[in-house]
Amino acid sequence: MSTSDHGFSTRAIHAGQEPDARTGAVVPPIYQTSTFVQDGIGGFRDGYEYARSANPTRDSLQELLASLEGGTAAFSFASGLAAEDALLRSVLRPGSRVVMGNDVYGGTHRLVNRVWTPWGVTLETVEMTDLDAVRAAVRPGETDVLWVETPSNPLMKVSDVTALAEIGHAAGALVVVDNTFASPALQQPLALGADVVVHSTTKYIGGHSDVVGGAVVVRDDELAEKIGFVQFGAGAVSAPMEAWLTVRGIKTLAVRVERHSSNALAIARELEGHPAIERVFYPGLESHPGHELAARQMSAFGGMLSVSLTAGAAAARRFAESTEIFQLAESLGGVESLIGYPTEMTHASVRGTELEVPDTVVRLSVGIEDVADLLADVRQALDRAQA
Repeated sequence: MSTSDHGFSTRAIHAGQEPDARTGAVVPPIYQTSTFVQDGIGGFRDGYEYARSANPTRDSLQELLASLEGGTAAFSFASGLAAEDALLRSVLRPGSRVVMGNDVYGGTHRLVNRVWTPWGVTLETVEMTDLDAVRAAVRPGETDVLWVETPSNPLMKVSDVTALAEIGHAAGALVVVDNTFASPALQQPLALGADVVVHSTTKYIGGHSDVVGGAVVVRDDELAEKIGFVQFGAGAVSAPMEAWLTVRGIKTLAVRVERHSSNALAIARELEGHPAIERVFYPGLESHPGHELAARQMSAFGGMLSVSLTAGAAAARRFAESTEIFQLAESLGGVESLIGYPTEMTHASVRGTELEVPDTVVRLSVGIEDVADLLADVRQALDRAQA
């Protein structure tokens, strides 16, 4: 079935998902194998030799991801950070320079700052919503990668992908967008001018908190060849079961993010103006400085929001520890609602840096439960936080 001209939800269910040729099984099997029989030395069947180099289940996921993001090639990895590292291995050398937003996932900053800078890579962080500041930081001939995360983690800043792509390209930089928070169901950075999209597929793409994975999607054949070689040579590939689970999650991605978004907007509106809340960080609110931009480059506003508590750090901790339906845990993007305290959880690695998250901030990953139950849970937790 050719799906190239079909809508997003149709492609999410069918791209890379041809029924099994032998049995007609609607769901393709998991190829849980490490190697493949050869028809004579070098006689590979459909090119399959060894599961690190290629596996039909992983190929299915990669074809699907490329279709959803509008790329020419996609690569599935064992984690989001493995995906990012493989991309960086493909494009960085000693002396390379990376410009990154000052509000990104702490693990991404840690990867470049703690793993790549000792190898001679320079990292500079900048306020990515300030285009003049980005122009000043992305120096022509000196900057190799402009790394954008929008919406950002955890302060939900919205960056103008099209404008940033123009700035990056004018300086000769590769423009990378971490699309984890939005997912391709809500935002497609390649269509907005970016060169590369990265994902933690653990999050919205998988969607059920039962798989860890990452992805890189590109539209340039030369870059795809480089990343493919690193994937093969370094080997941080997703396993067949993880790839299959991710494909299964993607089938419901469009309908899930609709519910995530509507639930999150209801909670954001409930919390805005609440006496215990100093500020709500959610681009779906008209008061958010990036609201109009988000409305232009996203089809909805997603399921992530953060809040800053008026009474300070102690109240923020109590709030995070007082919810009942929202579960205190790392990660995000699953069907269940999660709550976290970034400064000591997801962003502990950037404390003391320019990326440090205020200790009054709590992050909520809003699930797809009944919104009335989620609202009641947030209210009772705020009451306990103020007690």
